[in-house]
Formats: sequence, structure tokens, C-alpha cells
Amino acid sequence: MVPTKIKLLFALHILLCASVTRALSVNTLSANQTIKHGDTIVSPKETFELGFFSTRNSTNYYVGIWYKKISNRTKTVVWVANRNTPLTNNFSKLTLTIHGVLVIRDGMNDKQVWSSSNSSTRSVRNPLGQLLDTGNFIICEEADAKQENPIWQSFDYMTDTLLPGMKHGWNLVTGFQSHFTSWKSSDDPAAGEFSCWLDKKGFPQTIVTNGEELVTFRAGPWNGLRFSGIQVMKLPNRLIRYDFVLNKKEIYYQYNLISDSVYTRVVLQPSGILERLLWIDSTQEWDIYIQLEKDHCDHYNVCGPFASCDINNIPVCDCLKGFEPTSPEQWRVDDWSQGCRLTTPLNCGPKEGFKKYSNLKLPDTQWSWYNHSMTTKECERMCKSNCSCTAYTNSNISGTESGCLLWFGDLIDIRKFDENGDSLFIRLPPSELESSSAGRRVRVIVPIASVALVLLVTLYLLYRSKRNKQKQEGTDGNKSGNDREYDKGDKDLELPLFGLPTLIKATNNFSITNKLGEGGFGPVYKGVLEDGQEIAVKRLAKTSNQGLPEFKNEVMLISKLQHRNLVKLLGCCIKGSEKMLMYEYMPNKGLDTFIFDQTRSKLLDWSARYRIINGIARGLLYLHQDSRLRIIHRDLKVSNILLDSDMNPKISDFGMARSFGGNQIEENTTRVVGTYGYMSPEYALKGIFSIKSDVYSFGVLMLELVCGEKNRGFVHKEHSNSLIGHAWVLHKEGRSHELVAKCLSESINASQVLRSIHVGLLCVQCRPEDRPAMTSVILMLGSENPLPSPQKPGFFIEIVTGDTSHSSSSYGNSSNNELSITVLNGR
Repeated sequence: MVPTKIKLLFALHILLCASVTRALSVNTLSANQTIKHGDTIVSPKETFELGFFSTRNSTNYYVGIWYKKISNRTKTVVWVANRNTPLTNNFSKLTLTIHGVLVIRDGMNDKQVWSSSNSSTRSVRNPLGQLLDTGNFIICEEADAKQENPIWQSFDYMTDTLLPGMKHGWNLVTGFQSHFTSWKSSDDPAAGEFSCWLDKKGFPQTIVTNGEELVTFRAGPWNGLRFSGIQVMKLPNRLIRYDFVLNKKEIYYQYNLISDSVYTRVVLQPSGILERLLWIDSTQEWDIYIQLEKDHCDHYNVCGPFASCDINNIPVCDCLKGFEPTSPEQWRVDDWSQGCRLTTPLNCGPKEGFKKYSNLKLPDTQWSWYNHSMTTKECERMCKSNCSCTAYTNSNISGTESGCLLWFGDLIDIRKFDENGDSLFIRLPPSELESSSAGRRVRVIVPIASVALVLLVTLYLLYRSKRNKQKQEGTDGNKSGNDREYDKGDKDLELPLFGLPTLIKATNNFSITNKLGEGGFGPVYKGVLEDGQEIAVKRLAKTSNQGLPEFKNEVMLISKLQHRNLVKLLGCCIKGSEKMLMYEYMPNKGLDTFIFDQTRSKLLDWSARYRIINGIARGLLYLHQDSRLRIIHRDLKVSNILLDSDMNPKISDFGMARSFGGNQIEENTTRVVGTYGYMSPEYALKGIFSIKSDVYSFGVLMLELVCGEKNRGFVHKEHSNSLIGHAWVLHKEGRSHELVAKCLSESINASQVLRSIHVGLLCVQCRPEDRPAMTSVILMLGSENPLPSPQKPGFFIEIVTGDTSHSSSSYGNSSNNELSITVLNGR
């Protein structure tokens, strides 16, 4: 017999154990109500469940949401609250406070581990938490029966899963962004390495990044039917309806189920792969319905600029028609990082047009512009009118094609599809447009081939006759050594030759009244040819430290360049010691005659200066990227910017310029040439020059245009900073507006001025790799996107003593006391 006392104790123990293991299941969570381990909140139709869980191989605990109706071996978790702050015991609790905030507390020490951090300014009365059948846990007022205005919702704070009804994107009113991040591993819900974003720089597009900046996958822009790079998003779809919303208040992607009987979710796996999973009830497994990175061509920017990736080809990368490898050597060994460039460079001429490329994944839209109301014809005209525009297409292909999407700069991350891809219209020079239509004229060309041959021979003979006549007019039979050297290379010059008598007559014998100015090369004169054409004649001075090499360099480089923001070289003349270059006449002379003149500076208001800044930037972009040769100017300064009758800027003086090969990044020289105040620190101190040297000079030029002061010789009366240093100090203190010239006070556009100063400071950063390329400069000037913070400028303090200028540099470990340069030709 068991004693009665023992029976009572045993019964009490059973009751206590039952109370400990009791599980509470509720549909809502009221203010100050708590749930513990084993307790759950269930959605009305019992589709989803919220509670505490742990993963298979972990002793940590989390609060999450999972499918209740799916009886899989492990929970399919779709949302985790405390993913980065796990609990280490099962004595914790989840509470809804009277202020409408969810709080997770560690039961061992009553320490708060996580909260929903309600930032709402609304006063809360009777908050209520409820798990909906969508999987969204919301906190709302108890009186809000329709749940249309929640105080907080889990859908805004995704983990690794995009559920039907979730908005993936931006609230433009509040600036809030919704994105999702992979788990660290299959057993660790902590934030992993990969995130999926809706990138709103340019035309919005979906991207996956490793970290915050390294793009690994790009789904492309929304084209009205699907993301451009995801062909499997085909319509009509019996399971899913896709939506993309783009207006002044919101930008987001969303999908919804057509039938409630289907379970599907989009998951960013720990490996960085995006997958759409579909629940198969018969197998009780999640099946991969769509995998967005299915082959090598889905990786981001495999083939570089102006190239396309085709998984059906070997190798997979090929230049677009009309383009050639930038680095043939690297291309041959399957290194496509340099991409392609135009076979024939653009010059922004009126005969340039567009070629249609079909079945493509549209290029990266970070450097794009869009307008949904424009027609296709208006879009084409808009692109053609802007020399920096490289391609266009319709932004919406659903139904009638409409809208306009423009690209500026390089076209990257393009892939070729077999069918159902997007169309892209890419800017090409006239020769490429003619060659693309040559096939349609074959039958006409063949019968007249013999006639064409005779015509070509005749034209060639006429050309040689005219050339010989020009040489006879330009020489006197007693050539100097320099003349003979010039003749050896004149086959490469391809430039009209003017006779000396012609130029003497045009300039009134180089009269002092015709003199326009004088530079390092020599004096410049205005001339008028017999047909009435006005020209500028640059005459090499006998005392100039520039000679035949600089003369030939300028002729050979600029004769091959054509752009509306580069001065046009019309011809040259050489006789004896005389060497001259003939340019188009610029009636408004140099930019320096305006901005540094107290009276004439008032004639250049801010809109004119801003237009000049952008024009110079486009000219530099052409030199650095779009011309057949990559040209480094090396002497970009205000006095080398000429202004035509409409005050349009044109870059001039290419005597110091150097050309680079397509894959060359920088070069070193012992002969440093240029102008103090504009030379970058790595060039002035170490002789290293690159396109970033020109970017530095452009930054100085921008600051001078805003301030109206010369960088060289400027010393602030309070802190002895140079113009660059003064601008940087003001920027750090939020007082950049104090840099603006007084004559601009009535005409400034404040946002443009401050942005120009900011971009100028980015251009004059000490380290060349920190400075933006001209493609980025143009985009930064033309957009309102946030800008990175500039680092310390290259030359921060300049102290002038007597006639000597000494600069302290923040570049590398160089010191003025130890520096030795073999040749320094500064001006």
C-alpha cells in the first residue's frame, strides 16, 4: 500500500509538470500580454504560426514566423525577429507593450534582447498584435478593424524571404527601404554576406550584392512585363501576378498569388543565389521553380563594356557589332574585363544614328535617365541631342511600346537571349550605320564595281596633285633640317597645308592689331582667308621652349579628334623656322579673360558657367574614353578653354597631350610639363600621369569657375590655405556657399553650385584612385543622388614667398626638401 501522503505529493508533481509544459495558442496579442516557449500566435486560417524556435544543429533560440500548414520535418521559417541576437535559454518571453512595441526579453536576467523599435509618432490606444494569413505580423489599433494603417509590420523588415504581398523597394516619402539578406548558413539565421536590393540609382533595377557594394547578380530593369534579365518571368502565368510600382511616393516590386492553394516564396540562399520555391504536396518538399543565376552569363558584368554574353557560344563573350576588343591581347586569353570599344569613334556629328540590337538583357541602369511619358521618336531625338547618350530604348514594352530610357557612358552587363529579349538602340558613327545596311545593297554594288574603281583612282590622283601643289606653296626649295624631319612624318598628319604667303595676307603680316594673345607655344593671331573664313593662327615663338615635337604632337593628335567641345584644327604651315597651326576662330577668346576679370566676369552668370562646366566634362570624356586613342591632355586649365560666339567651351592646346593604348592605365615621365596650380600631386612630384591627372585639373578648373579666383597664388588671409584647401575646409564645415563669387549672387542655383563644389573636391582628392572618372563626374553633375565624402585634397596648403611658390603635398611620403625632378617645365 502506498501511503496517502506520497499519493498527494505525486499528484501535485503531475499538476506542476502539466502547468510547465502547457502550450498556449492565441490568435491575437493584446497589450502587456506575453507568450513564452511553446506558446504560439496562429493566423486566422492557420496558415502561419509565430513563436520561439531553434534550428537543427543549434542550441540558440529565436522568435520567428513559419508555415503551420506545412508539416515538414523542420519548420520552414520565413521571418526572424532577433536573427542577430539569439537567445541561449528557453526561459525567454515575447511581450507587446502598451506603447505598441514588441519586446523579447531573456528570462534569466530580464534583459531586453530585441524590440520592434516603433518609431511612429502616433499616440497608441489599445494596441493589438495579429498574425495575418499572408505571414505578416502587424501591430495596429484595436479599433482598426480593417488593419489598413498598422503601427508596425514584419513585412517591412524582411530576413531572407520575399513572400506574396511584400513590398520590395522604397518609400520615397519617408526614405525607408525594404530589402532582404541571406542567412549566414542553413542553421544560422544571422545576416549573411548577400543582400537583394531594389537599386534606384538611374532607372530602378533589382540587384544582389556581396556586402553593400559588390554586385554579383542583376535582374535588370522592369520593362512593363518582367525584369529584363529574367526570361522565366513569362506571362500569362497561372500561379503568380507580378506588379511593379513606380511613382512619386513609392518604388517597389511585389508578387501576389492567383490561387490561395499554392505556396511559393522567393529566398536568397546563403550562397547568394536567388530562388523561387514551390511547395509540392505530393512529395512534401520545396521544389526550385525558378533559379535566377542558372549559368555563367547570369553573373554580373562577365564581358565588360559594350560586349554581350551568350551561353551558347564558346567563348561566351563577344563584342557587339560595330565594336572591337579594347585589349585584343587580353581578349585572346579570355580576359574580358576591359570589354570593347567602338571600331570607329564617335564625334557627335549630325550623321550619327542608332542601330537596333535585339533579344538582349538591358545594360546596367545606374547611369541612365528615364521618362515614362515620351514617345519612341522623342526618346531618339533626346538621346541624339546629348553627345554623352550612348543608347536608348522604351521603358515599357507591355502593349504599345512607350516611355524613354537613356544610357550615358559604358553599357555593361549585357547578355544575349535566344528569344524574347529586349531591344536596345545603340549610338554608332555613320560608317557603321552604312556598313550595317551594305548587305542590302550588294546586288547594286557588284554591277558598278568597275565604275567605282575608276572613280576612286581619279579622286586619288586629284588628291595627290592638290597635295603636291600645297607643298610647293609652303616651301622655298631650301628646307631646313626641321622641314626634312617634318616631311618624313607628314604621311601621318592627314591635315591641309597652308602656304606662308596665305597666312601673311590673312593676318595682315601678323599685325599687332590682329594679335589675340600669347601662350607657352607663342602668339596667336586672328586671320581672315580669301573666302571670308575667320581663323586663329598660332605661331611658334623662337623663344618658346616648345618645338617640333610639341608641334607634331598637337597636329597628329587633334587632327584625328572631332567633338563639339574640342577646338577644331583646320591646317598647319611650316617653312624654315616658321611653324604655325590654324584653328577655327573663337570670338570670345579664353575662359580666363572672363572669370578672372572684375568687369567681364559679370557677363558669365551661373547658368552659363554650369553649361561650360558640363561642356568641358563632355570634351574630357571624349578624350579619355570615346576617341580612338585615349588622350591625356596634361595641361588642362582655364586659359586653354576657348569660347565660341555662343559661349560654348572648347578644349584647346594639345601640344603636351599624350595618347594611351586602350588598356594602358598610367605612364611615368621625367619631363614634367604643365601649369603650376593645375598639376596633380602624383604628376608634379613623381612624374606619373593618367586620366586621373586630367580629372584633378578639371576639379581645379571647376572650383575656379565657382569662386572666380586663381588656385595658384590664392592664399587665405586667415589660414594661408590655397583655393583647394579653402574649399575643402568650407565644405567640411558646411559653409561651401561662402566660396561662390560675389558676381554670381543673383543668378546662382544653390543645389547646382554646392554640387559642383562637392564634385570638384572629389576630383582633386590626393589619391588618383579616389578621384572619379569623367563618366561618373557627368552623372554626378546631372543627378541628385547622394555623393561620397571627399578626402583631403592633393595640395592642401600653398604659401607664396616673393616670386616662388612652394606647395606642401599630402601625396604619399614625398617631401619638397627631398624631391628631385630631372626636367620640370611648369607654366
